Amino acid sequence: MKISHCIFPEGLFYDVENLVWMNIELNDKTVTVGITTVLSYLAGILNAIKIKPVGTSLEKGKSIGTIESNKYFGVVRSPIKGKIVEINTSIIDRPKLVNDLPYTDGWFVKIEASNIRDDLVDLRTIEECHDMIRSIIQQLHVRCFAAFPDHEMLQIGVECSATLSKLEELLTEIQTGDIVHLVSDDTTADLEMVRWTDENGQLLLETRREENLFHFLVKKLK
Repeated sequence: MKISHCIFPEGLFYDVENLVWMNIELNDKTVTVGITTVLSYLAGILNAIKIKPVGTSLEKGKSIGTIESNKYFGVVRSPIKGKIVEINTSIIDRPKLVNDLPYTDGWFVKIEASNIRDDLVDLRTIEECHDMIRSIIQQLHVRCFAAFPDHEMLQIGVECSATLSKLEELLTEIQTGDIVHLVSDDTTADLEMVRWTDENGQLLLETRREENLFHFLVKKLK
């Protein structure tokens, strides 16, 4: 389900207050835990993740680890009581994996639940909590996109031709596959961006207009 452009898969349980999700494994006792797109976008591009070791006993609402970016430091809280039985070491080595794939490869820990039925009382499916989630997104001014950007370009009051020149310069400095979030208030920006990406062989992932601002996601292909 998409709520204000933020993705929330069905079939998961959500701790709305702490912005984490939980998936119950087949044995109905072990659960996988990760953070939602809302928390991911609030934090920004993650550059450090710490997770408590396997064997750690957890109380519901207590820390399973921390996430850090250039603008954010926060605690990831457990939605249930239990014991950590596995951690995702991939996200420690590559923190942005959480930004890019928060519901799949970007999971944090697997927990052996102590009393999952009691803990489920305070968790919600996305069908049950979508209104609360939408309210949080609005209150926190969260803006989700089709993909998590690696670079930001805020070009307010700049002519589109000058903006595209700066974008071309940035693309020479970044890696193939990186995504640029570009913001412009030029009234011709949407048409010029389509023309430019076609001519230059880059991929325009998303175009969004919010009042007088255009938001673009451009993926470097070459």
